Amino acid sequence: MMRLPYFTYHSPQTVREATELLAAKPGDAMLVAGGTDLLPNMKRRQQVPATLIGLRRVAGLRHIAPSASSGDGLTIGAGVTLAELVRDARVRDAYGALWQAAGQVATPQLRNMGTIGGNLCLDTRCNYYDQNYEWRKAIDFCMKKDGETCWVATASPKCLAVSSTDTAPALLALGASVTLVSAGSSRQIAVSDLYRNDGIHYLTRQPTEILTAVHVPKLDGWRSTYWKLRRRGAFDFPVLSVAAAAKIATDGTIEAARIVLGAVSSRPVEAPAATAALVGHPLTDDLIATAAEQAAQPARPMDNTDFSLVWRKRVTRAFVTYALRELRGDDMRELRRRISRQL
Repeated sequence: MMRLPYFTYHSPQTVREATELLAAKPGDAMLVAGGTDLLPNMKRRQQVPATLIGLRRVAGLRHIAPSASSGDGLTIGAGVTLAELVRDARVRDAYGALWQAAGQVATPQLRNMGTIGGNLCLDTRCNYYDQNYEWRKAIDFCMKKDGETCWVATASPKCLAVSSTDTAPALLALGASVTLVSAGSSRQIAVSDLYRNDGIHYLTRQPTEILTAVHVPKLDGWRSTYWKLRRRGAFDFPVLSVAAAAKIATDGTIEAARIVLGAVSSRPVEAPAATAALVGHPLTDDLIATAAEQAAQPARPMDNTDFSLVWRKRVTRAFVTYALRELRGDDMRELRRRISRQL
């Protein structure tokens, strides 16, 4: 049985109180909301904070509301659970990619606990890292924790652990932003600016900052979708994900588009060449094939997750094709059930 290490627990009731606690123990404290990622990591001694600051009692983080600035779009508190997100009709009707992504995270029990903020800040994953302490010690620890070598690519100067968040690619495709609050300031940045391509330092969020809210703009005329590859139809992290969004004119012409790949790098990967090829044209089969080929180019899967890396690179084209066909309006329900294993 793996047991949690000893730690001190604080349960603030306001964001201000939480930021002050965090500022008082920089580098020694971590935030916990649902705990579905952090607590297993602590049991494996991947993360061993001396202090945990719980956010579940901070009521201000648990709301979904129209954006305060203009009334357009939605502001989603970082403490909103993934299950609450899936049940919200506003998310389902206007932000299909986010709704599908949240609905495919883990199991119903974990979605009842896990939060949107926690999923955005999800630790990067790797077959050499996500093992218990004794296993990692037996092969010599990796660069991400206690060691000096990245066992995925031993000559690599940086960690190649993979970004496995489901909601981040969807929110990038939707053009979302997040609010980060510290004891002395607050800032809002695009979701795309929240991530670095570094398996260890994968977030630009500072150690004294709390991600408090997600802002999704109003997207009139846009459609979006999210496809996820995993071995099992529930519980598993993605080994490939594709989020796509497009603004489609009444004649079927693409006016703007975004395609984002997940689980192929240490951060979500955008495919600007593919989206540029779509703009100004209707979604024909030939154009979809061209865009899928271009979207697969920036994918650099490594041998540190499930399935063969060569096959994962090749299947990227197929999943981009599925996403673009669904944006076009094709009936993809049976294919989604069979391939993506989602009803």
